[in-house]
Amino acid sequence: MRLFSVICAGLCAGLLSAAPAHAQDRETLGFGRLLTNDFFGDNEDRWRSGSYSYSFVRGYGWNGELPTTPGAILEYRLRSEIIAPSALNGSGSNDRAYVGALSAGVHTHFARGGADVTAGVDLVAVGPQTGMANMQDWFHDIVSAPNISNSVEANQVANAVYPTALADVSYPVMIGERTQLRPFIQTQYGVEDFVRVGADVLIGEVLHNDLWVRDSATGHLYSGIEEGSAGNGLVLGADYAIIGDSAYFPASFGTVAEDERFRARAGMHWRLGPGISYFYGLTYLGEEYVGQPEGQFIGSLKLNFNF
Repeated sequence: MRLFSVICAGLCAGLLSAAPAHAQDRETLGFGRLLTNDFFGDNEDRWRSGSYSYSFVRGYGWNGELPTTPGAILEYRLRSEIIAPSALNGSGSNDRAYVGALSAGVHTHFARGGADVTAGVDLVAVGPQTGMANMQDWFHDIVSAPNISNSVEANQVANAVYPTALADVSYPVMIGERTQLRPFIQTQYGVEDFVRVGADVLIGEVLHNDLWVRDSATGHLYSGIEEGSAGNGLVLGADYAIIGDSAYFPASFGTVAEDERFRARAGMHWRLGPGISYFYGLTYLGEEYVGQPEGQFIGSLKLNFNF
């Protein structure tokens, strides 16, 4: 973990040095967060079991539009995730390797030729070094949920750190005054390699001036900067991915990843004014490995109270 922290610090320093020269004028523009758990979906403790994403965004100001200069807005992204077999012990506990993951990275958001572009790098640490299995066991003791068996813990994905590059290009198109269509393409190389295409629909004027960050597990768009007006908004989305190498499916375990994945999602934003907002989203995840009997539903929740 110490090595992970040192590498993350070096990564952030390197990206900051590439930013525009007047970086001393930066200010904090917003914070984004999203908690995802299958308890909020189909209430099954399996597969994409839970994750938490946190972003804070710094730049030179925000007027509802992305700057055209890469590096003018920087998003610092932290994330944790637990991926589990279909059962933590007993029958079904050997269908896929347990994954505990922690990541930290820096991403920039900018506009180019009518498109919204996000590009950045993360360092993703996996394995027992993350302490995620111990944390899950501790929490399950509190709520009297099943604990992780010795065999599951012993056969989890091994310790490693993966530099991971990610790029996301979306093309927002207004359909009337209240609806925005955002087709996108996303590619990643590192802890998992994939190319993904899809689209999101944002309904509600309150959603049109935010800076959007895409959640890794669900594809949901969460706000890195909120415009601040009161109102409600509905979001819908779906995407399809072609998968390459994945550290989440080590060859030594024997489970084979599917070559394709599908996701569909819907969510609702409620905003009471600046700094007070709520979000709930539901996502269907298709099968991720050969032999997985079905997909799963997971739920995402965000509660903002910034006073």
